Amino acid sequence: MSITVTPVTGLPEVRPGDVLAELIAGHAELADGDVVVVTQKVVSKAEGRLVEVDPADPLSHKGVVGSESVRVLRRRGDLIVSETRHGFVCANAGVDLSNVERGYAALLPVDPDRSARRIRDGLRARTGLTVAVIVSDTFGRPWRRGLTDVAIGCAGIAAVVDLRGTPDTYGRELQVTEVCVADELAGAAELVMGKSAGVPVAVVRGVDPAWLGEGSVAAEVVRPWNEDLFR
Repeated sequence: MSITVTPVTGLPEVRPGDVLAELIAGHAELADGDVVVVTQKVVSKAEGRLVEVDPADPLSHKGVVGSESVRVLRRRGDLIVSETRHGFVCANAGVDLSNVERGYAALLPVDPDRSARRIRDGLRARTGLTVAVIVSDTFGRPWRRGLTDVAIGCAGIAAVVDLRGTPDTYGRELQVTEVCVADELAGAAELVMGKSAGVPVAVVRGVDPAWLGEGSVAAEVVRPWNEDLFR
């Protein structure tokens, strides 16, 4: 299997009320089976998930973090690690000042899976093509330095592929292996989008057709409390 990842360039600055499917359809070369990865920031902008903050106070957005959290797990200095109402555990409940106009902070979409479905349906209506959509965001990871993009919403693609019960290369049955392909594709797309290149969309082509289909949501990635050994 060979996979290509292509940045979608030339998109204008996204404003509240913009229809992302229309913008993407006008700038991307798509084919059936492609996976369109869209950054959370432009989804939040289009959906009007922006709040005003004091541009003179770099910590003024911290007051918003509390309202976006259902539980604060850790505090260290100015850093807050909390759980959002989506079930995500991340810094500052996903409230972010990067790549938004000065004086504003971006909040996570209310329902990132619904956002992905809306973009997917819009692309199908405009192009006649069946693609998958992943909404990606940048998260840190426990016990590992550095950031990577992960899927916070998806439509038309399995979030997690369950390989339990299948044989490994030596014929042994896999007992616990579940692969988060949505996160893997989000991370691959980030390699061509970058954090400061102004490229909020990428197209991944060549994914296994078995991964594509209806019904899966990124919410499946969130580990249930009864399986969580660390909270």
